[in-house]
Amino acid sequence: MSFLSRLVRPSLEATAHCDLPCGVYDPAQARIEAESVKAIQEKYQGNEDPDFRSRAIEIKEQRSELVKHHLWVLWTDYFKPPHFEKYPELHELFNKATKAAGGGAGGTKSSNDPATGQALLDQIAEIDRIFWETKQAA
Repeated sequence: MSFLSRLVRPSLEATAHCDLPCGVYDPAQARIEAESVKAIQEKYQGNEDPDFRSRAIEIKEQRSELVKHHLWVLWTDYFKPPHFEKYPELHELFNKATKAAGGGAGGTKSSNDPATGQALLDQIAEIDRIFWETKQAA
């Protein structure tokens, strides 16, 4: 690295969902990961092999984290104050959905019950419905 490039190199690097305000948001990303979570929970229930189950839990937990990530991006980057005014239930819906993907009681990260995966998918479906209503209004 040359002296000049070291001199002008930024001393602080920031990262974000998108380096540009791309405007490409879609609840489908969270839904796909949640579908994976539920499928893993179902496969876990149908298999007694401890190695398989251990790997299934690890992958399910990773996918649950991705669900939360995609929901947070929508919640914090896409939805704006006018959306929350029109849909006052939106904050609570996102809060419940991210907790449903989490490791607390009833969250998919800590549960191997496919019913928790389905509950998460149902909440994402409601977010998806509201999302597409806001896209049509724009």
